[in-house]
Amino acid sequence: MERNTQQRITLKLKEYAEEPLTYARKLIHTKIGTYRFRIGDYRVIFDIEDEYLVILRIGHRSSIYK
Repeated sequence: MERNTQQRITLKLKEYAEEPLTYARKLIHTKIGTYRFRIGDYRVIFDIEDEYLVILRIGHRSSIYK
């Protein structure tokens, strides 16, 4: 993953962390996680445990769900 993409994802995650469910979509198949963020062509798969955002996967939209 390119450096500028990593930085963009990091900035968005900091922004989304305040109120994650405002920006998240619930996944239909929860084998890989419960929620996702869309950041350009990348997806961040995560769960929420207690008050913590637990990031499970970050990847390109073409391969993240496989």
